[in-house]
Amino acid sequence: MTTATHSSAETIAQFDKYVIPNYRRYPISLVRGEGTAVWDAEGNRYLDLFPGWGCNILGYSPPRVVRAIQEQAAKLIHVPNTWYMEPQGEFAEALCTRGFGKAFFCNSGAEAIEGAIKLARLHTPPDKYKIITFENGFHGRTLAAVTATAQPKYHDGLGPLVAGFQYAPTNDLDAVRALVDDETCGILIEPVQGEGGVNLPDDGFLQGLRDIADEHGLLLIFDEVQTGMGRTGTWFGYQQWNVQPDIMTLAKGLAGGVAAGAFIATDEVAPSLRPGMHASTFGGNPIACAAGVATVETIEQDGLLDNCQEMSGLFRSRFEALKDELPIIEEVRVKGLMVGVDLTIPSTPAVAKCMERGLLINATHDTVVRLLPPLNVTAAEVEEGCDIITSVLREMAEEVD
Repeated sequence: MTTATHSSAETIAQFDKYVIPNYRRYPISLVRGEGTAVWDAEGNRYLDLFPGWGCNILGYSPPRVVRAIQEQAAKLIHVPNTWYMEPQGEFAEALCTRGFGKAFFCNSGAEAIEGAIKLARLHTPPDKYKIITFENGFHGRTLAAVTATAQPKYHDGLGPLVAGFQYAPTNDLDAVRALVDDETCGILIEPVQGEGGVNLPDDGFLQGLRDIADEHGLLLIFDEVQTGMGRTGTWFGYQQWNVQPDIMTLAKGLAGGVAAGAFIATDEVAPSLRPGMHASTFGGNPIACAAGVATVETIEQDGLLDNCQEMSGLFRSRFEALKDELPIIEEVRVKGLMVGVDLTIPSTPAVAKCMERGLLINATHDTVVRLLPPLNVTAAEVEEGCDIITSVLREMAEEVD
Protein backbone atom coordinates (compact mmCIF):
# COMPACT_ATOMS: atom_id res chain seq x y z
CA MET A 1 0.00 0.00 0.00
CA THR A 2 1.31 3.46 -0.92
CA THR A 3 0.08 6.99 -0.47
CA ALA A 4 1.11 8.16 -3.93
CA THR A 5 -1.20 10.26 -6.07
CA HIS A 6 1.24 10.25 -9.00
CA SER A 7 3.37 7.55 -10.59
CA SER A 8 7.12 7.91 -10.47
CA ALA A 9 7.09 8.87 -14.15
CA GLU A 10 4.55 11.63 -13.53
CA THR A 11 6.52 13.06 -10.64
CA ILE A 12 9.74 12.94 -12.68
CA ALA A 13 8.01 14.84 -15.49
CA GLN A 14 6.84 17.46 -13.00
CA PHE A 15 10.41 17.85 -11.69
CA ASP A 16 11.75 18.17 -15.22
CA LYS A 17 9.44 21.11 -15.79
CA TYR A 18 9.68 22.99 -12.50
CA VAL A 19 12.73 21.92 -10.41
CA ILE A 20 16.31 23.02 -11.09
CA PRO A 21 18.14 19.82 -12.08
CA ASN A 22 21.20 20.25 -9.84
CA TYR A 23 20.79 16.82 -8.21
CA ARG A 24 21.47 13.48 -9.85
CA ARG A 25 18.31 11.62 -8.86
CA TYR A 26 17.45 7.96 -9.14
CA PRO A 27 14.42 7.37 -11.40
CA ILE A 28 11.97 6.49 -8.64
CA SER A 29 9.67 8.56 -6.43
CA LEU A 30 9.66 7.56 -2.75
CA VAL A 31 6.33 8.07 -1.01
CA ARG A 32 6.30 6.27 2.35
CA GLY A 33 8.71 4.86 4.90
CA GLU A 34 8.62 2.87 8.12
CA GLY A 35 11.70 1.83 10.06
CA THR A 36 14.38 0.76 7.59
CA ALA A 37 11.86 0.20 4.78
CA VAL A 38 10.74 2.71 2.17
CA TRP A 39 8.27 2.34 -0.72
CA ASP A 40 8.12 3.99 -4.12
CA ALA A 41 5.02 5.20 -5.97
CA GLU A 42 4.59 1.80 -7.59
CA GLY A 43 4.56 -0.01 -4.26
CA ASN A 44 8.07 -1.49 -4.47
CA ARG A 45 9.77 -1.93 -1.08
CA TYR A 46 13.43 -1.10 -0.46
CA LEU A 47 15.62 -1.81 2.54
CA ASP A 48 17.37 1.52 3.14
CA LEU A 49 20.80 1.32 4.77
CA PHE A 50 21.55 4.94 3.88
CA PRO A 51 18.26 6.58 4.96
CA GLY A 52 18.06 10.31 4.42
CA TRP A 53 21.81 10.59 3.75
CA GLY A 54 22.25 9.73 7.43
CA CYS A 55 19.59 12.17 8.64
CA ASN A 56 17.04 9.45 9.41
CA ILE A 57 19.09 8.15 12.30
CA LEU A 58 16.01 6.35 13.68
CA GLY A 59 14.80 5.20 10.28
CA TYR A 60 11.55 6.38 8.72
CA SER A 61 8.65 7.77 10.81
CA PRO A 62 9.98 6.91 14.29
CA PRO A 63 6.89 6.87 16.55
CA ARG A 64 8.12 9.18 19.34
CA VAL A 65 9.35 11.75 16.84
CA VAL A 66 6.10 11.62 14.87
CA ARG A 67 4.05 12.13 18.02
CA ALA A 68 6.26 14.99 19.20
CA ILE A 69 5.89 16.77 15.85
CA GLN A 70 2.12 16.31 15.83
CA GLU A 71 1.69 17.56 19.38
CA GLN A 72 4.03 20.52 18.93
CA ALA A 73 2.43 21.59 15.63
CA ALA A 74 -0.87 21.95 17.44
CA LYS A 75 0.73 24.33 19.96
CA LEU A 76 3.40 26.43 18.20
CA ILE A 77 4.92 25.87 14.76
CA HIS A 78 7.35 28.78 14.77
CA VAL A 79 8.50 31.35 17.29
CA PRO A 80 11.33 33.78 16.52
CA ASN A 81 14.38 33.80 18.73
CA THR A 82 13.36 37.11 20.28
CA TRP A 83 11.29 34.94 22.65
CA TYR A 84 11.98 32.04 24.96
CA MET A 85 10.41 28.68 24.14
CA GLU A 86 10.33 25.47 26.16
CA PRO A 87 11.34 22.98 23.42
CA GLN A 88 14.57 24.82 22.59
CA GLY A 89 15.65 24.97 26.22
CA GLU A 90 14.82 21.30 26.72
CA PHE A 91 16.72 20.27 23.60
CA ALA A 92 19.76 22.36 24.52
CA GLU A 93 19.83 20.72 27.96
CA ALA A 94 19.45 17.25 26.43
CA LEU A 95 22.45 17.80 24.14
CA CYS A 96 24.77 19.67 26.48
CA THR A 97 24.28 17.37 29.46
CA ARG A 98 25.29 14.47 27.23
CA GLY A 99 28.15 16.52 25.82
CA PHE A 100 29.35 19.89 27.08
CA GLY A 101 28.87 23.65 26.96
CA LYS A 102 26.09 25.73 25.44
CA ALA A 103 24.18 25.32 22.16
CA PHE A 104 23.26 27.56 19.22
CA PHE A 105 20.59 26.24 16.86
CA CYS A 106 20.31 26.57 13.10
CA ASN A 107 18.88 24.43 10.29
CA SER A 108 21.68 22.47 8.64
CA GLY A 109 25.24 21.26 8.86
CA ALA A 110 26.57 23.95 6.56
CA GLU A 111 24.93 26.63 8.71
CA ALA A 112 26.47 25.07 11.81
CA ILE A 113 29.90 25.18 10.18
CA GLU A 114 29.40 28.82 9.16
CA GLY A 115 28.50 29.71 12.74
CA ALA A 116 31.47 27.80 14.13
CA ILE A 117 33.83 29.61 11.76
CA LYS A 118 32.42 33.00 12.82
CA LEU A 119 32.65 32.07 16.50
CA ALA A 120 36.27 30.99 16.12
CA ARG A 121 37.15 34.31 14.56
CA LEU A 122 35.13 36.29 17.10
CA HIS A 123 36.76 34.51 20.05
CA THR A 124 40.33 35.15 18.92
CA PRO A 125 42.15 38.46 18.29
CA PRO A 126 41.23 40.31 15.05
CA ASP A 127 44.50 39.41 13.34
CA LYS A 128 43.79 35.69 13.79
CA TYR A 129 41.48 34.35 11.08
CA LYS A 130 43.05 31.28 9.45
CA ILE A 131 41.59 27.82 10.00
CA ILE A 132 43.40 24.56 9.20
CA THR A 133 41.24 21.83 7.66
CA PHE A 134 42.06 18.43 6.17
CA GLU A 135 42.29 16.74 2.79
CA ASN A 136 39.34 14.49 1.94
CA GLY A 137 37.15 16.30 4.46
CA PHE A 138 33.70 17.67 3.78
CA HIS A 139 32.01 20.54 5.61
CA GLY A 140 29.09 21.72 3.48
CA ARG A 141 28.05 23.68 0.42
CA THR A 142 27.87 27.32 1.49
CA LEU A 143 30.82 29.39 0.34
CA ALA A 144 32.84 29.31 3.56
CA ALA A 145 31.95 25.69 4.24
CA VAL A 146 32.89 24.60 0.74
CA THR A 147 36.18 26.50 1.03
CA ALA A 148 36.84 24.65 4.28
CA THR A 149 36.29 21.44 2.32
CA ALA A 150 39.73 20.51 1.02
CA GLN A 151 38.53 18.80 -2.15
CA PRO A 152 39.14 20.78 -5.36
CA LYS A 153 36.18 19.18 -7.16
CA TYR A 154 33.82 21.16 -4.93
CA HIS A 155 35.59 24.45 -5.66
CA ASP A 156 35.30 24.38 -9.45
CA GLY A 157 33.78 27.59 -10.81
CA LEU A 158 33.19 29.18 -7.39
CA GLY A 159 36.28 31.37 -7.04
CA PRO A 160 37.42 33.54 -5.49
CA LEU A 161 36.92 31.42 -2.38
CA VAL A 162 36.81 32.67 1.20
CA ALA A 163 40.23 33.66 2.50
CA GLY A 164 41.89 32.00 5.44
CA PHE A 165 41.67 28.25 4.95
CA GLN A 166 44.73 26.02 4.81
CA TYR A 167 44.75 22.29 4.13
CA ALA A 168 46.76 19.53 5.76
CA PRO A 169 46.93 15.80 5.07
CA THR A 170 44.91 13.82 7.58
CA ASN A 171 46.94 12.02 10.27
CA ASP A 172 49.99 14.25 9.69
CA LEU A 173 50.65 16.27 12.84
CA ASP A 174 53.92 17.67 11.48
CA ALA A 175 52.05 19.14 8.50
CA VAL A 176 49.58 20.78 10.86
CA ARG A 177 52.35 22.27 12.97
CA ALA A 178 54.01 23.65 9.84
CA LEU A 179 50.82 25.52 8.89
CA VAL A 180 50.27 27.19 12.25
CA ASP A 181 51.32 30.83 12.30
CA ASP A 182 50.43 34.06 14.09
CA GLU A 183 47.24 34.38 12.04
CA THR A 184 45.85 30.91 12.80
CA CYS A 185 42.72 30.83 14.99
CA GLY A 186 41.51 27.24 14.72
CA ILE A 187 41.66 23.66 13.50
CA LEU A 188 38.54 22.08 11.96
CA ILE A 189 38.17 18.34 11.40
CA GLU A 190 35.62 15.54 11.20
CA PRO A 191 36.48 12.89 13.83
CA VAL A 192 35.59 10.37 11.11
CA GLN A 193 35.59 11.63 7.53
CA GLY A 194 32.26 10.61 6.04
CA GLU A 195 31.98 11.80 2.45
CA GLY A 196 35.73 11.33 2.14
CA GLY A 197 35.28 7.57 2.50
CA VAL A 198 34.69 6.72 6.19
CA ASN A 199 38.30 7.51 7.06
CA LEU A 200 39.32 6.93 10.68
CA PRO A 201 41.97 8.94 12.52
CA ASP A 202 45.20 7.26 13.50
CA ASP A 203 45.69 6.52 17.18
CA GLY A 204 46.76 9.72 18.93
CA PHE A 205 46.00 12.03 16.00
CA LEU A 206 43.00 13.83 17.51
CA GLN A 207 44.81 14.16 20.84
CA GLY A 208 47.76 15.56 18.92
CA LEU A 209 45.51 18.21 17.40
CA ARG A 210 44.20 19.04 20.87
CA ASP A 211 47.79 19.46 22.07
CA ILE A 212 48.70 21.72 19.13
CA ALA A 213 45.60 23.83 19.70
CA ASP A 214 46.39 24.22 23.40
CA GLU A 215 50.04 25.04 22.72
CA HIS A 216 49.23 27.82 20.26
CA GLY A 217 45.98 29.16 21.73
CA LEU A 218 43.82 27.82 18.88
CA LEU A 219 40.25 26.55 18.94
CA LEU A 220 39.73 22.89 18.08
CA ILE A 221 36.49 22.44 16.12
CA PHE A 222 35.00 19.01 15.50
CA ASP A 223 32.55 18.68 12.62
CA GLU A 224 30.19 16.08 14.09
CA VAL A 225 27.41 16.62 11.58
CA GLN A 226 27.69 12.94 10.68
CA THR A 227 29.29 11.43 13.79
CA GLY A 228 26.93 13.00 16.32
CA MET A 229 23.75 11.64 17.93
CA GLY A 230 25.06 8.15 18.59
CA ARG A 231 26.30 7.36 15.12
CA THR A 232 29.64 6.02 16.41
CA GLY A 233 28.19 4.22 19.43
CA THR A 234 28.60 7.11 21.87
CA TRP A 235 26.52 10.27 21.96
CA PHE A 236 29.21 12.20 20.12
CA GLY A 237 32.21 11.03 18.16
CA TYR A 238 34.74 12.91 20.29
CA GLN A 239 33.81 10.62 23.18
CA GLN A 240 35.26 7.67 21.26
CA TRP A 241 38.73 9.20 21.62
CA ASN A 242 38.19 11.18 24.84
CA VAL A 243 39.32 14.37 23.09
CA GLN A 244 36.95 17.26 23.72
CA PRO A 245 36.78 20.07 21.16
CA ASP A 246 36.12 23.74 21.92
CA ILE A 247 33.30 23.82 19.36
CA MET A 248 31.28 20.95 17.89
CA THR A 249 28.87 21.14 14.94
CA LEU A 250 25.80 18.92 14.63
CA ALA A 251 23.05 18.27 12.07
CA LYS A 252 21.84 15.28 9.99
CA GLY A 253 20.35 12.93 12.63
CA LEU A 254 19.99 15.72 15.20
CA ALA A 255 16.17 15.81 15.10
CA GLY A 256 15.32 12.37 13.75
CA GLY A 257 14.95 13.51 10.15
CA VAL A 258 13.54 17.02 10.71
CA ALA A 259 15.78 19.80 9.40
CA ALA A 260 17.95 20.94 12.30
CA GLY A 261 21.51 22.01 12.94
CA ALA A 262 23.46 23.24 15.93
CA PHE A 263 26.87 24.00 17.26
CA ILE A 264 27.94 23.56 20.84
CA ALA A 265 30.71 25.64 22.39
CA THR A 266 32.44 25.43 25.74
CA ASP A 267 31.32 27.79 28.49
CA GLU A 268 34.50 29.80 27.92
CA VAL A 269 34.06 30.20 24.16
CA ALA A 270 30.26 30.55 23.89
CA PRO A 271 29.97 34.17 25.15
CA SER A 272 32.04 35.41 22.20
CA LEU A 273 28.95 34.93 20.03
CA ARG A 274 27.64 38.32 21.09
CA PRO A 275 24.05 39.49 20.43
CA GLY A 276 23.75 40.76 16.88
CA MET A 277 26.76 38.87 15.55
CA HIS A 278 24.94 35.76 14.34
CA ALA A 279 21.37 34.52 13.96
CA SER A 280 19.13 31.95 12.29
CA THR A 281 15.47 32.81 11.73
CA PHE A 282 14.16 29.25 11.77
CA GLY A 283 16.96 27.88 13.94
CA GLY A 284 15.76 26.17 17.10
CA ASN A 285 12.11 26.34 16.07
CA PRO A 286 9.67 24.47 18.33
CA ILE A 287 8.93 21.62 15.92
CA ALA A 288 12.59 20.80 15.24
CA CYS A 289 13.46 21.00 18.93
CA ALA A 290 10.50 18.84 19.99
CA ALA A 291 11.60 16.29 17.39
CA GLY A 292 15.15 16.52 18.72
CA VAL A 293 14.09 15.86 22.30
CA ALA A 294 12.09 12.85 21.10
CA THR A 295 15.15 11.62 19.19
CA VAL A 296 17.31 11.78 22.32
CA GLU A 297 14.62 9.99 24.32
CA THR A 298 14.31 7.25 21.71
CA ILE A 299 18.05 6.63 21.56
CA GLU A 300 18.26 6.44 25.33
CA GLN A 301 15.09 4.56 26.19
CA ASP A 302 15.48 2.00 23.41
CA GLY A 303 19.14 1.29 24.17
CA LEU A 304 20.27 2.32 20.71
CA LEU A 305 23.85 3.17 21.63
CA ASP A 306 24.32 -0.46 22.62
CA ASN A 307 22.49 -1.62 19.51
CA CYS A 308 24.74 0.57 17.38
CA GLN A 309 27.81 -1.15 18.77
CA GLU A 310 26.35 -4.64 18.37
CA MET A 311 25.23 -4.06 14.77
CA SER A 312 28.59 -2.44 14.04
CA GLY A 313 30.30 -5.66 15.00
CA LEU A 314 27.96 -7.64 12.76
CA PHE A 315 28.67 -5.43 9.76
CA ARG A 316 32.40 -5.64 10.44
CA SER A 317 32.42 -9.44 10.64
CA ARG A 318 30.38 -9.83 7.46
CA PHE A 319 32.48 -7.45 5.39
CA GLU A 320 35.86 -8.55 6.72
CA ALA A 321 34.95 -12.14 5.82
CA LEU A 322 33.97 -10.93 2.35
CA LYS A 323 37.27 -9.05 2.05
CA ASP A 324 39.12 -12.30 2.61
CA GLU A 325 37.15 -13.76 -0.30
CA LEU A 326 37.16 -10.92 -2.86
CA PRO A 327 40.34 -9.21 -4.11
CA ILE A 328 38.31 -6.17 -5.22
CA ILE A 329 37.86 -5.18 -1.55
CA GLU A 330 40.83 -3.08 -0.53
CA GLU A 331 39.79 -2.21 3.02
CA VAL A 332 36.83 -2.35 5.39
CA ARG A 333 36.41 0.70 7.66
CA VAL A 334 33.78 0.70 10.39
CA LYS A 335 33.09 3.03 13.29
CA GLY A 336 29.75 2.41 14.95
CA LEU A 337 27.19 2.56 12.16
CA MET A 338 29.48 4.37 9.76
CA VAL A 339 30.50 1.64 7.34
CA GLY A 340 32.85 1.97 4.37
CA VAL A 341 33.93 -0.82 2.02
CA ASP A 342 36.78 0.50 -0.11
CA LEU A 343 37.10 -1.23 -3.48
CA THR A 344 39.88 -1.41 -6.03
CA ILE A 345 37.28 -0.55 -8.70
CA PRO A 346 34.61 2.19 -8.99
CA SER A 347 31.87 1.73 -6.41
CA THR A 348 29.04 3.56 -8.22
CA PRO A 349 27.80 0.47 -10.13
CA ALA A 350 27.14 -1.25 -6.81
CA VAL A 351 24.45 1.32 -5.98
CA ALA A 352 22.37 0.55 -9.08
CA LYS A 353 22.85 -3.19 -8.72
CA CYS A 354 21.74 -3.10 -5.09
CA MET A 355 18.75 -0.90 -5.93
CA GLU A 356 17.62 -3.47 -8.50
CA ARG A 357 17.64 -6.02 -5.67
CA GLY A 358 15.68 -3.78 -3.29
CA LEU A 359 18.54 -2.28 -1.26
CA LEU A 360 19.49 1.41 -1.02
CA ILE A 361 23.15 2.26 -0.29
CA ASN A 362 25.64 4.99 -1.25
CA ALA A 363 28.90 5.27 -3.17
CA THR A 364 31.39 7.95 -2.21
CA HIS A 365 34.94 9.02 -2.96
CA ASP A 366 34.98 7.05 -6.23
CA THR A 367 35.65 3.61 -4.76
CA VAL A 368 33.85 3.40 -1.41
CA VAL A 369 30.54 1.65 -0.74
CA ARG A 370 29.10 3.60 2.19
CA LEU A 371 26.37 2.69 4.66
CA LEU A 372 24.79 4.84 7.37
CA PRO A 373 22.09 2.55 8.76
CA PRO A 374 19.66 3.80 11.41
CA LEU A 375 20.65 3.14 15.00
CA ASN A 376 17.65 0.84 15.44
CA VAL A 377 18.56 -1.44 12.53
CA THR A 378 18.04 -5.09 13.47
CA ALA A 379 20.34 -8.07 13.03
CA ALA A 380 17.93 -9.54 10.48
CA GLU A 381 18.06 -6.31 8.44
CA VAL A 382 21.85 -6.22 8.65
CA GLU A 383 22.00 -9.78 7.36
CA GLU A 384 19.51 -9.02 4.57
CA GLY A 385 21.51 -6.00 3.44
CA CYS A 386 24.85 -7.77 3.69
CA ASP A 387 23.52 -10.71 1.69
CA ILE A 388 22.53 -8.37 -1.16
CA ILE A 389 25.82 -6.45 -1.07
CA THR A 390 27.72 -9.73 -1.01
CA SER A 391 25.95 -10.96 -4.14
CA VAL A 392 26.54 -7.63 -5.90
CA LEU A 393 30.25 -7.46 -5.06
CA ARG A 394 30.76 -11.08 -6.08
CA GLU A 395 29.14 -10.22 -9.41
CA MET A 396 31.36 -7.16 -9.83
CA ALA A 397 34.44 -9.21 -8.97
CA GLU A 398 33.54 -11.74 -11.67
CA GLU A 399 33.18 -8.90 -14.18
CA VAL A 400 36.72 -7.74 -13.34
CA ASP A 401 38.07 -11.24 -13.88
